[in-house]
Amino acid sequence: MTKEEKNSDFLNQLTFEPLTKANWSQFEQLFGVKGACGNCWCMYYRLNKSDFVEGKADDGNKKAMKQIVWDNKPAGILGFYQGQPIAWCAFAPREDFIKLEKSRVHKRIDDKQVWSIPCFFIDKNFRRNGISVALLKGVIRYAKENGIKIIEAYPTIPTQENLPDAFAWIGLYKSFERAGFEIVDRTSKNRPMVRFNTDNLMIR
Repeated sequence: MTKEEKNSDFLNQLTFEPLTKANWSQFEQLFGVKGACGNCWCMYYRLNKSDFVEGKADDGNKKAMKQIVWDNKPAGILGFYQGQPIAWCAFAPREDFIKLEKSRVHKRIDDKQVWSIPCFFIDKNFRRNGISVALLKGVIRYAKENGIKIIEAYPTIPTQENLPDAFAWIGLYKSFERAGFEIVDRTSKNRPMVRFNTDNLMIR
């Protein structure tokens, strides 16, 4: 089996599901003691700056994310390989992300109901294997199955060839392009707004 065939086989074994009480422990496992990065726990876009910084201490951000899950509110999608959590992306109605709603660069372009993907986290042992694209396709399928029509994101177009992993948490545009997203706003040259309309997807 070639390297490409092995990678394809690996990607085909990935499964995706929304974060819930049932898989919270696996979310904790993936994020580890650092809460993904600097005790973020994927709360950066959900809180104002002062509350987010304060939440880095005493597991504040972790508790805030857990409360979202325990309130049965949408938080994001987990990716699994043979039962092991290896990937994550935030996914919820745009209005749930305070920083997006206040953003001048990524302000709303219309009054349509959209769900946003503001960030990713992939286990360092599984990066650079095409997981982001597979994860996005999993999100698209989940959205289609749950009546979510418009998915919006704000990925980066790197200005250098090798972007450090620490700067890839917002997602790379090329991954979204490969998953079928299209640019809908170029207010930011290197951080375009992209969308995917699930009405255009046929599930077989």
